Amino acid sequence: MTTLSERQKIILSLVVHEHIKGSQAVASGALIRDYNLKISSATVRAELNTLTELGYLRQPHTSAGRVPTEEGYRYFVNNLLNQSDLPATTRNTINHQFYQSDKGLHEWLPLAASVLATQNRAVSIVTSPHTKRVAFKHLELISVRGSQVLMVLVLVGGEIRQQIISLDNIYTQNQLSDLAQKINNGCENSTLDEIEQFRLIDEPLSDTILNAVADQMRFSEDYANGKLFMDGLTNVLGADEPVDPDQARVALKLIEERQNLDDLMLRANHNQEIGGVQVLIGCENTWQELRDWSIILTRYGVPEQMSGTLGILGPMRMPYGHAINTVRFVGELLSDLISENMVE
Repeated sequence: MTTLSERQKIILSLVVHEHIKGSQAVASGALIRDYNLKISSATVRAELNTLTELGYLRQPHTSAGRVPTEEGYRYFVNNLLNQSDLPATTRNTINHQFYQSDKGLHEWLPLAASVLATQNRAVSIVTSPHTKRVAFKHLELISVRGSQVLMVLVLVGGEIRQQIISLDNIYTQNQLSDLAQKINNGCENSTLDEIEQFRLIDEPLSDTILNAVADQMRFSEDYANGKLFMDGLTNVLGADEPVDPDQARVALKLIEERQNLDDLMLRANHNQEIGGVQVLIGCENTWQELRDWSIILTRYGVPEQMSGTLGILGPMRMPYGHAINTVRFVGELLSDLISENMVE
């Protein structure tokens, strides 16, 4: 990558900011007027010409100003972007939304998709965390009131599933604890298929409990197999700006051709450390039809146990600073929530 002078870096950064803000080509006169640059218009034009020759800017028309190219955006993201944190008010708002929700992936993942889409006015993509396998580790049965029992199921890897079960009869806590111990002794490290085959003779209640265990494991297995949540499609179909038919077709195709998206997210999951952020700009995407788009992804979860991917898809002229910081923050928050609700 070509080394730019400090003045060229400043001018490239200003062009990127202006184009993101207004979507129009940026002229030298506008830069001097709006940013009170202490250099002549001829010098600014010369630097714009140089940046164009180097491939960081392009001129849509002879008499027009400049817009950033894919290489210009990449240089900006890698070298010029201010990596400041999200404002405290934004962080507090997002934190409040998550900690007010029920504790569990079934609440956190669609909420993460909604938050990312709303904060960035983009399409959000969240995959459920992948685990090596879903297997039984430990069960507790706790008498709540009357015939109601709280089932607490711990899976290998630490995921905790809870369910209130209404029984036909009232059982003492000692009876429930004895049954839970028998199931623990017979089902440790069992897969879903093995749980479905396991039975305790002379323990009528065991069938009800084991069926509930199997249901919870099946639910977790659905998530481990890569359930995907998306939100914000209307954001790229033109809520505030005229709809670009080509962009609309790409956005819709994103939904229809799930395999392309699955492959992209899976590669990001495997190639990225948890907490790291990956920015794919234009033709860096393996899906050629996303050449005018950018994708920002991060991997979340618990190392060596379970992890998923989340991110956003938006036009190449997205506000990268806010987008990257939001994706990183939501990913870290999900990782913390999952870690807090896992046991050794």
